[in-house]
Amino acid sequence: MAEKKKQKFYVQEGETIDACLDRMKKEGYLPVRRMEEPVYQEVKRNGKTEVEVVRQQIMFEGKRQQE
Repeated sequence: MAEKKKQKFYVQEGETIDACLDRMKKEGYLPVRRMEEPVYQEVKRNGKTEVEVVRQQIMFEGKRQQE
């Protein structure tokens, strides 16, 4: 089975960015791109449903290290 050359790593809730980068390094990946995307939640106010941003989800794209 061939190994993936690129993989996505999400910063988990309660995890620091440094901890995520360390996890990537242990799995043999180097970060090549950082992306952030909003996480939305529906909230009912005054009988109306509104969508609001709860937090930002940080994701790193990692490239396999050359041995």
